[in-house]
Amino acid sequence: MKEWWVQVGLLSVPLLAVYLHIPPPKLSPALLSWRSSGGYFNYKDQNIFYRDSTGAVGSSDVVVLLHGFPTSSYDWCKIWEGLTQRFHRVIALDFVGFGFSDKPRPHRYSIFEQASIVEGLVRHLGLRHQRINLLSHDYGDTVAQELLHSARLFFALGWFLSRPITRLLPCSSELFVSGSGQSSGPTRSLRRQSTGTCGRRCGPMTAISLFLFSILQYINQRKKHRDRWVGALMSTSVPLHLIYGPLDPVNPHPEFLQLYKKVLPMSTVSVLDDHISHYPQLEDPTGFLNAYLNFINSF
Repeated sequence: MKEWWVQVGLLSVPLLAVYLHIPPPKLSPALLSWRSSGGYFNYKDQNIFYRDSTGAVGSSDVVVLLHGFPTSSYDWCKIWEGLTQRFHRVIALDFVGFGFSDKPRPHRYSIFEQASIVEGLVRHLGLRHQRINLLSHDYGDTVAQELLHSARLFFALGWFLSRPITRLLPCSSELFVSGSGQSSGPTRSLRRQSTGTCGRRCGPMTAISLFLFSILQYINQRKKHRDRWVGALMSTSVPLHLIYGPLDPVNPHPEFLQLYKKVLPMSTVSVLDDHISHYPQLEDPTGFLNAYLNFINSF
């Protein structure tokens, strides 16, 4: 298991590169389009970015997408249109501290808060009593596990892409993997928001370091609440499905699949091509979408 400071160091490299761009680089046309097609809702004085698209006519199905660390809802861009052809509503958000959502400092970032934000968004959209299909990745998996444990939403089907349990088990590997360049683009707004009170006292890079330390506390939260979140997967009656890229360095093959099937024998699994790694929804959107829709349509 890698030490937490190795993960902080790896994450600091791209953030330092982002910070040294003065002025910060402009958002790509794709990211500008993504932002303009979304909106914001307020959660405890924090502005949370989300997208909500109306899709398939005649369907009442809703899917909520939960992104990973350290990226944003843009991770789902390559499968968005395909999802709208199957679901009536396709919804994604940027967790607080990520993407186009606010990045407050100082702030105690937690998985519990992120789960409450998801619940708040569902309530904001008038879907509190609607059956929800959940699609999650990486950091979002743990948020989904908390939602399952607390039973605060009415789930139709659950699905967990990559790393639903490995970071919560003692025998798991620990390796930080960054997202693709463009999908992490909105994170550059951190630089503009990291020179507040602490920035004036300590310097902007110290402010960024404190922000990283705070948001990376999810690693310790996973360890502390392992029984709670693994137990949520083991005890749920919600159908689960894993879509797996065999080249994923975070969840090495075949050890990860063996562990997953042992802990969650009731879950179904789709294994993508051998060259697919930790971001299958970006690396193989067609294969990924087919695997997910086959699961959804099997009920």
